Amino acid sequence: MSDERGRDPERHDHAHGPGHAHGPGRGQVGSRRATLRHRVGHLLTPHSHDAADKVDSALESSREGIRALWISLLVLSATAGLQVVVVLVSGSVALLGDTLHNIADALTAVPLGVAFIVGRRAANRRYTYGYGRAEDLAGILIVLTIAASAAFAGYEAVDRLLNPADVTHLPWVAAAGVIGFAGNEVVARLRIRVGRKIGSAALVADGLHARTDGFTSLAVLLGAGGVALGWRWADPVVGLAITAAILIVGRDAAREVYRRLMDAVDPALVDAAEAALAGTPGVRRVAALRMRWVGHRLHAETDVVVADTLTVVEAHVIALAAEHRLLHAVPRLTAATIHTDPDTADAHAAVAHHR
Repeated sequence: MSDERGRDPERHDHAHGPGHAHGPGRGQVGSRRATLRHRVGHLLTPHSHDAADKVDSALESSREGIRALWISLLVLSATAGLQVVVVLVSGSVALLGDTLHNIADALTAVPLGVAFIVGRRAANRRYTYGYGRAEDLAGILIVLTIAASAAFAGYEAVDRLLNPADVTHLPWVAAAGVIGFAGNEVVARLRIRVGRKIGSAALVADGLHARTDGFTSLAVLLGAGGVALGWRWADPVVGLAITAAILIVGRDAAREVYRRLMDAVDPALVDAAEAALAGTPGVRRVAALRMRWVGHRLHAETDVVVADTLTVVEAHVIALAAEHRLLHAVPRLTAATIHTDPDTADAHAAVAHHR
């Protein structure tokens, strides 16, 4: 049933999602003016928010992540290969532990690479948000790998304290430690940079893991120096210190992955989104705003309050403008659902008992 203005009260609330389009029959005056302003704005700052462009952007970010993982795998494999040669020559147990650690770190690229590939699959009726959460599952595996690395490094350090052993070819061992540090630092910088660029917490966590492995390699260098001075205890003591450093970085990585699993979002992004919504002409206030990460892409859902005298089409124009502002204001936001509420006290009275 509609009132004298042709407005259906039961359909006054309006849901607006990405990729929504209207045919040419919606030729309202307000809509034409909004369309004209929209086209002029895009002439001045050309860009696109079409669904196809969003998919292309998401695929490109996944490609960047996979490319970073492949490079990391090659660098760490080469580093571990050189260290294996020195281990066979010197018999250094400390270097053996570091070499195995680097091999394990290289292998963490496998689950994360699989996650990036799986995350590119299209959403379906069962996984309506897509498969981006695969990255968070890979992040759990990476955190567990960091924990296992800390346990292994600590065990080796304690065992060396209890059972001292001689190390030969100390210059080669020291050089292998430097190579291990350099290789891990290159990988760490690459993973962290790309991870932050595409918004992948799992890739950032893996980069932090590589950085701790670099410090572990330096422990081999310092231990070799101490052994050269006759301090047989130097290598295991430094190893224990590095174990503590691995645990600290592992805690930070675990916290980041935990926040993603719990749908945590940087409050600064929420503030930016609220400001963009509140600044949209026609929006009287922001009633609710929810944001979540799905892999390395952001999704937003919001309720905005508009005048209760608007038609459905007029409310839609405001919702469209609000979505457009959100996509510009929030980095890596690829989907936004805008729901308009009429500015009346009993707008949700019918479902109030469900909330």
